[in-house]
Amino acid sequence: MQNPVKSLGVRLFLIFFASIVSMVLVVGILSYQISKGVIKDKVADASHETIVQATDKVDFLLESLENITVQIMSDEVVSDNMIKYKDKTLSNFDKLQTGQAVNNRLKSYVLSNSKLADVHIVPYAPDVTDTYRTITTLKDDVYTTPWFQEIKNGDGRITFLGTSKAGYAASANTFAVARVLRNIKSSTIEGILILEVKTSALKDALGTVSIGEGSEIRIVGKDNKIIYSEKSEDIEAAYRVDLAARIDSTQVTSGTFDTVIEDKHYLAVYDPISKSGWYVVGAVPVGELVKDAEQISKITVIMVIIAALLAIFVGYIVIRLIARPIVAIRNLMMEGASGNLTVRTKNTGRQDEIGQLSVSFNQMMEQITSLVSRTNISAKEVLGTAAELSDASKKTEQAAKEIAVATEEIASGASSLAVEAERGSDLTGSISQKVGHVVDANVLMEAAAAEVQQASRKGTSYMTELITKTGTTEDMIRSMADKVEKLQDSTSSIRKILEMLTNITKQTNILSLNATIEAARAGAAGKGFMVVADEIRKLADQSKQSIDVVAQITERIQTEMKETVDVLSEAYPIFQEQIASVKDADGIFRQVQQQMDGFAAKLQEVTLSVQELKNSQVVLSDAMSNVSAVAEQSSATSQEVASLSTEQLSISGGLVRLSDKLEELSDSLKESLSKFSI
Repeated sequence: MQNPVKSLGVRLFLIFFASIVSMVLVVGILSYQISKGVIKDKVADASHETIVQATDKVDFLLESLENITVQIMSDEVVSDNMIKYKDKTLSNFDKLQTGQAVNNRLKSYVLSNSKLADVHIVPYAPDVTDTYRTITTLKDDVYTTPWFQEIKNGDGRITFLGTSKAGYAASANTFAVARVLRNIKSSTIEGILILEVKTSALKDALGTVSIGEGSEIRIVGKDNKIIYSEKSEDIEAAYRVDLAARIDSTQVTSGTFDTVIEDKHYLAVYDPISKSGWYVVGAVPVGELVKDAEQISKITVIMVIIAALLAIFVGYIVIRLIARPIVAIRNLMMEGASGNLTVRTKNTGRQDEIGQLSVSFNQMMEQITSLVSRTNISAKEVLGTAAELSDASKKTEQAAKEIAVATEEIASGASSLAVEAERGSDLTGSISQKVGHVVDANVLMEAAAAEVQQASRKGTSYMTELITKTGTTEDMIRSMADKVEKLQDSTSSIRKILEMLTNITKQTNILSLNATIEAARAGAAGKGFMVVADEIRKLADQSKQSIDVVAQITERIQTEMKETVDVLSEAYPIFQEQIASVKDADGIFRQVQQQMDGFAAKLQEVTLSVQELKNSQVVLSDAMSNVSAVAEQSSATSQEVASLSTEQLSISGGLVRLSDKLEELSDSLKESLSKFSI
């Protein structure tokens, strides 16, 4: 039984089914993916704009807080009272009044700005007693905290501290804006100014920001900790996405990226806050963005089902119109192949290719029937002729055998003579060829000896030149070692100069320190000189660093020169051994040259002897060639006669075989034609 998969109808059905279903499926999937990507890009752009606007609001808030710190620094009430507080002659009551004036002034800033939780001035160090502090007891030992050191390292620059649930100085659930507080009148450091800001200020600045259903907005610090979140429990926790790994810190720009949070695909949008280096980050589930595109996926499934049903219907029509008629013609052809030439198809009424195929099949069967009828008649005639030809061929074969026996005896004697002559001629030719090889080999050997002799002379010359150059190299190495030792002495002198420059740098630092002290004593009049002294100190530090670098380089040069001297000292005995080896090789080359001169003379004598042998061999070869030619001519004549006889015998035998074969073919053809029904 035939495999259904090999059927033409099944194959056509599968092709139609696969083509239609796959086309609909591909178009649906592409439409879904394209629409999903377009929606995602549009939402990403809109979300990015929203985040940028929110960032601008937070940036404006931080800038306003920075302006408050500048106002406090330039406030004359604060400056004057901070200076007055340091007066040693001031009574305790007056100090209390002075501190209260500073404290009231700071509270006025808090009362005038609802975003501020509190404003504090903390001494620069715990042991400073002449600087007014707004609170007597700090919440923690702030002097050991990293954020306090960060403010001090800022040296007057604004520092933004992320939200802390415990607070920084006194309040809780605040973020802070801080800087080193300098008195604008005395230019002295009065302490650390800390503005504790309510977390609600960030919420008010962001407003009702949303980038989609299920989205979340966060403000994340440079340490990847959450500064603001609608969920208070998230504050100070690490953000679930490592922003440092996602964002290039050398080129901080806003943008978007895809991420997975708790096995859920999110689209994240971020924008940096220029004032603080924080990030406003928004994340929205991608599934919520593209849920409208799911309709395309459902429609695709429906269209695939419809396409499958359509493909089944089209496949049934194809099988009915094409596959069944072809199967019928196949069955008729198989019946005709078994010998029944009377089969005919009935689909000749159709005007398409199937009808044309049916008409062609019927015409083919008519032609085959006619051909078998004519072949049957011809086979009977051939069978009669084959019997007559077989009798004539047998008689011719008998006569040819008798002629061949007589001719073979004549050819046998002539062949023996030709064989012996040929053997002698071959031996002579072989000797001549070997003598020629000897001559050629002798010529090649003589040329090779001449080349070896010339090469030996060149080798002797090269060895002499090599001995000279090796001696020169030895002198250069000795000179190089002396120069490296002198250079090592020079680097020692450089080190002495560097020590002198180091002492000068130390003295410059001392002078700079003294100038700074004098400038501080001069007060406001010595500010300019203090800047000059500070620059001199920096220049002295840079000079000291440069001197240290030069000292390290000089140290490396001395070490490398010492290693170079050691290597040259080790190489010098090796060069002396090399000179001795070169001299020994020069002696060996001279001995080889003498022996090659004697060998060349002997080769010339051998060449003359071989040339005489070659001349004698040419005469012998000519004589054997004449004898061989005569013997071959006699043998050729006898062989020609024998060949003709053998050929005639072969033709006679072939005629007999052809006759027998023709008779067998005639019988076979008759038997084959009997299988067909006409």
